[in-house]
Amino acid sequence: MYGRKGYQLLKDFASGEKGQLKPFNSKLFDETIEECDQNDHLLQSLIRKIQQEGLDVQNNRNADHYGALIHHLSLMRNKRCLMAYVYNRAEIVRDLAWRVGLELLDLPSEIQEKLTSLEKEYFKNHSVALKSYMGKVGIELNVDMVPPKDPYIKVRILDDIDEGIVLSDKTTNFARHSMHFLKRTDAEPYIARGQMEELTD
Repeated sequence: MYGRKGYQLLKDFASGEKGQLKPFNSKLFDETIEECDQNDHLLQSLIRKIQQEGLDVQNNRNADHYGALIHHLSLMRNKRCLMAYVYNRAEIVRDLAWRVGLELLDLPSEIQEKLTSLEKEYFKNHSVALKSYMGKVGIELNVDMVPPKDPYIKVRILDDIDEGIVLSDKTTNFARHSMHFLKRTDAEPYIARGQMEELTD
């Protein structure tokens, strides 16, 4: 009561590593909504009581008025906490599209398990919008934000990658621990997923 559940929900979010998702806390989320319902019910009953006594709800300053005010403020606080929880998770989901890749299947399974079905849908819609925009302007926006010195980089394969991957200028097979000289734009998605690492001299 009085905004405690919303506070606990945000505290749970903040306890995670910055920029990393924790599993969606549906139990605490639902408890916060339930607390909102309780505050709303008590608020409405106090307003009805004031009106039945023939008092002005806006100008009356008795115990019922201040009780209603406390329930109203608690309700608003919990609503803000719920929105902050959803918004901050959505920010991380949007960031994943830039860092990891625009396909849901590009996300590691441990991240996918932490997303709700609505967050997965949000990720897909955000990715579609980004792809559409990049197609219109003809620029890959989700590669290095700092212009590279060389468009080609040397990489080592860290994890098994499906055979016969077609890159922009050739078809190649990636055996584990093999080294290749690839276009940066081709290698970036695999580096982001942890399947390749860039080798620097």
